[in-house]
Amino acid sequence: MMRNVGIQCFFCGSLMFGICTALLFLCFHYNIVSKWQEQTQEVNSVLFHDEKLQQHMSHGSRNTPRSHVSIQRTNKNETKEQRPYLKLNKDFNYSDPQAVHGFLKYGFNVVISKSLGNERHVPDSRNKMCHKKHYPARLPTASIIICFYNEEFNALFRTVSSVMMLTPHHLLEEIILVDDVSEFDDLKEKLDYHLEIFWGKIKLIRTKKREGLTRARMIGASRASGDVLVFPDSHCEVNKVWLQPLLAAIREDHRMVVCPVIDVIDYMTLEYQPSPVVRDVFNWYLQFQWDTVFSYEMEGPEGPTRPIRSPVMAGGIFAMKRHYFNELGQYDKGMNFWGGENLELSLRIWMCGGKLFILPCSRVGHINRQHVVNQIRLARALTYNNLRLVHVWLDEYKEQVFLRRPRLRFIPYGNISERVELRKQLGCKSFQCYLETVFPELEASKDSR
Repeated sequence: MMRNVGIQCFFCGSLMFGICTALLFLCFHYNIVSKWQEQTQEVNSVLFHDEKLQQHMSHGSRNTPRSHVSIQRTNKNETKEQRPYLKLNKDFNYSDPQAVHGFLKYGFNVVISKSLGNERHVPDSRNKMCHKKHYPARLPTASIIICFYNEEFNALFRTVSSVMMLTPHHLLEEIILVDDVSEFDDLKEKLDYHLEIFWGKIKLIRTKKREGLTRARMIGASRASGDVLVFPDSHCEVNKVWLQPLLAAIREDHRMVVCPVIDVIDYMTLEYQPSPVVRDVFNWYLQFQWDTVFSYEMEGPEGPTRPIRSPVMAGGIFAMKRHYFNELGQYDKGMNFWGGENLELSLRIWMCGGKLFILPCSRVGHINRQHVVNQIRLARALTYNNLRLVHVWLDEYKEQVFLRRPRLRFIPYGNISERVELRKQLGCKSFQCYLETVFPELEASKDSR
């Protein structure tokens, strides 16, 4: 009798323990998701505060290219809708705390990233005509500058290892890693240990305070000794023969700034997906976007391998002559964190005598992260940075920005006298000239609201 009672008590206790454990897990999951939703709503309230306009918070965030999206205003109903930045598909495992935590921390699937490890082979996404191209034996050397802050360890290491594996040794002067005061333990001694296999080619610089992307890249550039500077993001994977087309173009014209086609590494599956050849543009809201390439630009003997003129760059990866980078004024060191620096540099290149092209035979994959950390701070930095470029480079056309976002008139943007003086010293042309010769499609929409 007592034995049966004991068994029943044990069974009931086990059942209660299981129920309590399940409830605790559900509470934990609910708190994580609720925290993310609250943060998303708070971020959206900031981003939509100015005429409810959602800003693109990610370098290289990719949508299917559409014809002339650069001169179309975002659908009015869509902008009023508070959409979350973290888009989890139906196959996402909400019951896995590691997966949920990884998304909140890094903006992509950390579980799969860990399973891929430190290196992998990606499919060759180049057009077949690219395989027939030959490049000069003597090319300038390259310094690869990779800045990172709290990057996921495996994604960062795959960036480095892909460069090491797929770059000819004689062209790679060095890889310069700039750690912008990362807080995660695996980016300290563990990273130092794993980088020892690349000894002789790696320089690791750790900043003493948080600098942000623009100043961190300038720090890396100041330590570089290669002929050409290449700036990839810290969550990229380069493809076959990725560097030679960039170096060959710069060898022909030292004022040429070049970008690869950016392939997508899906944030959910981390599958490497080839992208169509697109050019980079922006609209009067200063939103960076992708635009289709005109058919005539793909004609001629070079066909789909022909370099594409691009009004702006994505900024996630580009290459330019080191001396030209310094001559042109590097980055605006007054900009905070990141956002807008790609537009500012692009305008400066075109308006001050340079050229900006996308090279279809160079391919680099990029994780389209879904940012969920420090969104408010990033949104403020983006607004601040955009205002700096507006007041330095847009001349009277800055009114087209203020017509659409009138509250920007009253937001401070710091001291720009140094950048205004730089523009004078470089003898740069007007923004009107830029519209007429580089990006006339934007001009066509200047009176629309």
